[in-house]
Amino acid sequence: MRYVAAYLLAALGGNTSPKKSDIKDILSSVGIDVDDEKLGLVMKELEGKNLEELIAAGNEKLASVPSGGGGAVAASGGGGGGAAEEEKKEEKKEESEEESDDDMGFGLFD
Repeated sequence: MRYVAAYLLAALGGNTSPKKSDIKDILSSVGIDVDDEKLGLVMKELEGKNLEELIAAGNEKLASVPSGGGGAVAASGGGGGGAAEEEKKEEKKEESEEESDDDMGFGLFD
């Protein structure tokens, strides 16, 4: 990932076709050692390709990836208000208990 990021930085800087030496310069400027084999693989994969087209293709692939989470089920509108009120009261009660723990006169780092 670091090699791709350095390649993108070079491209943002105006270098339309960065070379290995450009990527090495960028990475070494922030103290990252370069693995020539991995860098060679990245450069081989990016060689002759339009960066903007690669980004667009990547965005399309990311759009098809499920982003996880089923989401919360919405509460029904009829007669369920009592339970929600009880939950709010319990939450407030728990919060006040936590606050009272803080007022014991000492803290974790005292």
